[in-house]
Amino acid sequence: MTDFNDFEDEDTASTRVLSNFDVLRFVARQWARRPWLFGLVVGFSALATLADVFIPVAAGQLIDSISSANADPSGDTHWMALIVFVGLAVLVNAARQIMVRCEIPFSSANMADMTSEAFAKVQRFSADWHANAFAGAVVRKITRGMWAYDTITATLWFSMIPSIGVMVALGVYMLLHWPIVGLYALAVTFTFIVLTVLVSTYYIRPQNVISNAKDSELGGAIADVISGVATVKSFGAEAREDSRFHTLAWGWRAAAKKTWLRFTNAWLIQMTAVIMLQAGLAGLLLQLWTQGQATAGDVVFGITAFLMMAGYMRRFGEEVQNVQRGLDEIQDLAAFARTDAQIADLPGAPDFKPGRGEVVFKDVRFTYQGQDTPLYEDFSLTIPAGERVALVGPTGSGKSTFVKLVQRFHDVDDGAIVIDGQDVRSITQSSLRRSIALVPQDPALFHRTIAENIAYACPEATDEQIVDAAKRARAHDFIVTLPKGYDTLVGERGVKLSGGERQRIAIARAVLADAPILIFDEATSALDNETERDVQEAMADVTQGKTAIVIAHRLSTIRDADRILVFDKGRVVEQGTHDELAAQGEGVYARLAALAEG
Repeated sequence: MTDFNDFEDEDTASTRVLSNFDVLRFVARQWARRPWLFGLVVGFSALATLADVFIPVAAGQLIDSISSANADPSGDTHWMALIVFVGLAVLVNAARQIMVRCEIPFSSANMADMTSEAFAKVQRFSADWHANAFAGAVVRKITRGMWAYDTITATLWFSMIPSIGVMVALGVYMLLHWPIVGLYALAVTFTFIVLTVLVSTYYIRPQNVISNAKDSELGGAIADVISGVATVKSFGAEAREDSRFHTLAWGWRAAAKKTWLRFTNAWLIQMTAVIMLQAGLAGLLLQLWTQGQATAGDVVFGITAFLMMAGYMRRFGEEVQNVQRGLDEIQDLAAFARTDAQIADLPGAPDFKPGRGEVVFKDVRFTYQGQDTPLYEDFSLTIPAGERVALVGPTGSGKSTFVKLVQRFHDVDDGAIVIDGQDVRSITQSSLRRSIALVPQDPALFHRTIAENIAYACPEATDEQIVDAAKRARAHDFIVTLPKGYDTLVGERGVKLSGGERQRIAIARAVLADAPILIFDEATSALDNETERDVQEAMADVTQGKTAIVIAHRLSTIRDADRILVFDKGRVVEQGTHDELAAQGEGVYARLAALAEG
């Protein structure tokens, strides 16, 4: 299986390229979703191809019926030949029309399913995976892969496979009637197909993969700047970002230009093959005609067959390139499908059964990936149900890791984390996290209404419940002053609201979750004093009867905590109430308290 570390950097894209065969297997799995529709697409494609093969034969027979020395102008032979000739053309187009009408529901449904599954898979990748991935680049990969599937399917079954079928079948027909002509046609056709595929795979594809990586990088850069446009404007950095993006765009241009030139160079094979086929077929059949071994109709067949094969050769070269481009563009989705979730539920794992919210760390050892030294070693701690615990300590001391482990965003190396008597690794992640309400330092709201954001943890909540949660979070008063009240759209990530307003919306959301465990991660660190008091009142209200874990640098936020845990290098070095710790004089917390009061 693909390791998620392979996705760390767009610049490493070339090291994680799947083979064409791997990607085609992924595409074939999409075709297998709807076998009946797929069978109709393939069946009518084969029928259209078979009818196409016999059009030159019918044309030759029509000419022979007209030019024969014994032809009777008043007879029906030439009319029958004409009917067959026109009938085959009608059959080709009718079969293709039906094939398209089957392919539309087939591909559109497969694209919807494939994209939905990719979205679901990416959502379940770990927080580390997402921290190492550009959101914009991931979006680009999913949408690009969706349209690449359409390109691959339509090109293969509408054009590429029929092209091979017609060229080979016409060559076989010639082989049966004029062995030397057939051998020549099949040799040219076979050489052309093999060279086209080899050039596409080993000459065009490596450069095309680089172009796709640059394309993803470009999409990621756009999303990065647009989502952070407030920061760009606050520093007057538009020109600097323009220059940076211009550099990226021209980096993409250099890669794309090389790719397109390689596509153009590949056309030389097509032109050479077409000229060889034209000269060889015409010359050989003309020679047979002069020797009385071919009729005028045979020559017409040869010319018609050449025109048809030449057209398919030109198309085939483009089709191979289109399919190759599609395979390169969909390979990210194929890689996603092969990537295991980094934090996985056990097979058949039951849902978490919420209790009163007791949290126990038992001899936990935990090491961040890429580091040799564990952050936690033999770490044990119990938070009784209903206790309000505060975590303080310097940056990197293990506070945020503690709450991430509680939510099972990482798995421990050894030991266990047990909540309400259940090992977090033995239950489903989604049910666990539904029982833990998080209010982060910078709440990320969705570009939806305020009511929808508050009800995110409980979509079935009534309007009355939403309003009640907002009142408990001290958010109702500012919400009703907005032009559309609870129906106000908050903008991307909640940019239309102030930091304090976003915090209170997040608290209201936690209220509706009605979870036994509440986590406040620096929930007041970016707020002014007045707003902090409002948020503190809301926190005190909503934590009544709950287990609360509060990470804070501002000691004013945690003075009333039942217990304060002082972290340092993955260990709890002090614990007690505010008054107990502040009275210790030389302790870590006492120094922090003295600085806060000074």
